[in-house]
Amino acid sequence: MLNTETPARQHATLDQYPTTELVNVLVDDQFQAVEAVRAAAPRIAAAVTAALPRMEAGGRLVYVGAGTSGRLGVLDSVELYPTFSWPHERAVALLAGGEKAMFVAVEGAEDDLAQGAADIANAGVGPNDVVLALAASGATPYVLGALRAARAAGALTVGFANNPDAPVAGEAEIGVTLDTGPEAISGSTRLKAGTSQKIALNTFSSALMVRLNKVYGNLMVDLKATNAKLVRRAIRLTTFATGADDDKARAVLEQCGFHVKVAIVALSRNTSVEQARALLEAAHGSVRGALAA
Repeated sequence: MLNTETPARQHATLDQYPTTELVNVLVDDQFQAVEAVRAAAPRIAAAVTAALPRMEAGGRLVYVGAGTSGRLGVLDSVELYPTFSWPHERAVALLAGGEKAMFVAVEGAEDDLAQGAADIANAGVGPNDVVLALAASGATPYVLGALRAARAAGALTVGFANNPDAPVAGEAEIGVTLDTGPEAISGSTRLKAGTSQKIALNTFSSALMVRLNKVYGNLMVDLKATNAKLVRRAIRLTTFATGADDDKARAVLEQCGFHVKVAIVALSRNTSVEQARALLEAAHGSVRGALAA
């Protein structure tokens, strides 16, 4: 029996726990998710390193999953645009059962090996793309079909699974095993297995964006200021990085469409927005490189 499906012996009477103890058990069990990701950190780092040249060549991140795993892939993909200005078209999420499966379970969709392969073909996956295959069991047919088709198309494949020796991790070029063990509620991989996948995806994509020069120091300087909260954040990041006051930071940000990177370089180098953009372009988007030029 898979680890993720094996009943946790220490919680055989979970339904009889007092509510406070029940909540504490469910919370404490999540710590194993962090431990599982930490153990897999070298594999995640290898995936970042392998993905970087493909992203620099214009490739895409393609997330593939079913059920909870698929929805976590969708979540990571959609957050890359507001957080790092990563283009929507370069973060593709393929979910067994299609878009409607984001909100309603589509019975049997995860069992369709051929549809996984077809979705990869329809997405036009190629050698510059990085396919992130997610399956708690590690053997979901839809995900395996997509993974095999992606490898055949020359894409880099990274497989995330929550059971040792799982096909999704074993058949991928880079396998990431998140061994979270039995769940407090037997088989409910939306619990710590899902948490570990969320942490692993956040870690992978955030580290990749750092390597792509979308972070200066530890500041999120390539965000899209698409609402009032993010406008305030853009001003705050600019003032923190440059020492300029809010009014001066806002004035320069308004000139460059609230692109924090450009504002930081313009203010720090005491130059125009146009020259700041040119410096950043020459430095491949690196604020440090533009400031040192």
